[in-house]
Parts: sequence; C-alpha cells; structure tokens
Amino acid sequence: MGILDPIKASVLALRPYSLVPHRASVKLNQNENPWDAPLEIKQEALKRLKDRAWSRYPDFAPQGLHERLAEFCGWRPEGVIAGNGSNELIQALLMVTVGEGKRVLITEPTFALYRQITTVLGGEVASVPLRSDLQFDITALLEEIENTQPDVTILCSPNNPTGCVINDEELAVLLKASRGLIVVDEAYHEFAHPVSLTRDLHQRGAAGATNGQSRLGCGHSVVSLLSDHENLVVLHTFSKAMAMAALRVGYLLAAPELVQEIAKAVLPYNLNALSQTAAEVALEMFKARLEPLVEAICVERDRLYVELARIPGLVPIQSQANFMVVRSNLEPKRVFAELLERDILIRDVSGYPMLNDYFRVSVGTPEENDLLVGALREILQ
Repeated sequence: MGILDPIKASVLALRPYSLVPHRASVKLNQNENPWDAPLEIKQEALKRLKDRAWSRYPDFAPQGLHERLAEFCGWRPEGVIAGNGSNELIQALLMVTVGEGKRVLITEPTFALYRQITTVLGGEVASVPLRSDLQFDITALLEEIENTQPDVTILCSPNNPTGCVINDEELAVLLKASRGLIVVDEAYHEFAHPVSLTRDLHQRGAAGATNGQSRLGCGHSVVSLLSDHENLVVLHTFSKAMAMAALRVGYLLAAPELVQEIAKAVLPYNLNALSQTAAEVALEMFKARLEPLVEAICVERDRLYVELARIPGLVPIQSQANFMVVRSNLEPKRVFAELLERDILIRDVSGYPMLNDYFRVSVGTPEENDLLVGALREILQ
C-alpha cells in the first residue's frame, strides 16, 4: 500500500490553492487595504488586552463580538458566527452541507476556494460563466437553479477577481427559485454601491473622479434580505475594508436555525483574544477611523480606472471592489514580470476561466497607484 493510497482521488487531482511569495515595495496583489489599521484602534485593543491572562483560553464562542456584529449589521446575535477569517466559515458551511451526491453551483471566474473545498469534501461543482462583459449572467443562473436545484449556490459579490455585483432584486429572484442555500460572499461589500459611478468617469475625467464630494458614498450589502429569505447566508470579513488581514477575523450571518447547525463544524476557541478584541474596537471606531479610508479607496479606484483606460493597449474593467482586472495587449505574464522588476507586485489572473488576457491590480495609496500607472505606460509603449 502506497503512502498516498488513503487520499481521495479527487483530492490528488486538485491543484493546491497557493500563492508564490514574491516580494515588492509596492504590493498590489492581494486586495488588501493599502493603509494600515489606524493607530487609535491598535492602541485601544492593546490597552484592553494589557491585563488579560495569556494563560487562559479565549471565549469558547465570542458571544460579545456576536452581539456587536449583530448591532453593526442590523441582524440577530443568534444568527451570527465569528471565525478565523471568512475562509474558515466558508469551510464550516460546506462541511455541514456537502458530501457525496451534493451539488454546489458557482460562477466563474471566481474565488478558487469554493471549488477547492467542495471537491475535497466529495461534492460536485457546477459552474455558470459570467457574461462576456464579466458581469453576472442572472438569466443563466436562474435557469441552472430551476433545472438542477443545487444544494448550495455561492456568489461572490463584489466578485473576486472581476468586481461585478448582484443587486438585491436579482438576488431575491434567485432566492425564491432555489430550494437550497444561496451564499453571498461579501468580502468587499464596503467598497460597493448600488448605482455604478465609473460608467461616466470618461465624461467627468480624472479630476471629477478624485472629487470626493461628487460620490454617492461606498457600501452596499444584501443583509437586509435575510429577514425575508431563510435560505440566504452572508459572509463578511475584517481583512479588507477593516484593515485587519493579519488578525484573521470573519463572520457569517444567517437564520438562527442554520447558524446552530453550521456552528457544529466550527472548532471551539476558534478566535484568539487579540483578534476578538481588535474586531470589537474596529466596530466601535469604524465610522470615525475606517470609513474615511474606505471612501478614499473608492475615490482612488475611480481615478485609477480613468488613468489605466488612457494607456494604449490596456482596458480596465469597471469594478465595485478595491481591485480591478485589466485586459492587456501584452501577455499578462510579461506585464507581471516587468512590473516585478520595477518593484511592483500585481496578480496574474490569466489562468482563470475567461481571463486569458487579464491581470488584476489592487487599489493602492495615491503614491502607489501613480507608480503603477507610470510603470505600465513605460511597459506598454
């Protein structure tokens, strides 16, 4: 018997979910907040932890954080699970729903972990491609749901890596048609807005795009649909807008009956004391300290879109996240390598379905975005 014989054949056939650890001074490859968590949040979290015994376990389940999250989102505390990043909660959700003979529907291209975990658990993955303009194909999704009734449908909105969103009306139609769960991963929802602004950026120009007073304000979530649709599950994270990727905090919102079952797959003490405390402080200080950073990222995203669109050979795609994909006349692998030589790190997504000619860039600080635009002008000439 070989050492790998006990491993499932479906797992052996999987490519691992991985990221080559390249290093660069300008890091625009992981959709992070380009600004660190504000010092006030760090100081207050550390102050609260100063006298806490490190020898004692954190809360078995972080009930205090659940209550704060419920208040922050407008949902019920018993309908909340906080976890070690939203990825842990994606895994927990799929662990209690997926096995042999179970079917998970995703769109593609999208976050690779949905397919990865489903396959490891022995489930079947079906996919509906985005439209040619890289927006959700609601008609095709509805048809697939009605015809096959998948056990779980997962939609990333705004979608990673394309930045498209599903609106409340479209989602409500899918929820009514589905007898299974529909999961909306809203890791980037703070950067989204129901009415697209970037469609008129060319008319307004870069100056208009950088004028914060002309914006509608960022942030849109489907949480309001939870009360009317018991088959809806929503995932959020502190890794993007909240500027806390290093601390790994995410949370799931759903009907209390569902949460009770999903929680069975969540390990006890899954959230350490530092992460829990920092998350509570971030919620308290969001309006004053973090929301201005979100708004600044949205303004920079619109400015970056305009600047990239002016470079011959590049076509940026409108996004409602803190990143965008860009179609390039030059091979994306070459663009990646040339930028890395200039100490700028982006993401080559040309291996994703439908994205052979694309790379992805996170929205950085104004200085980082200027360096990126200057380097791309030089490379594409």
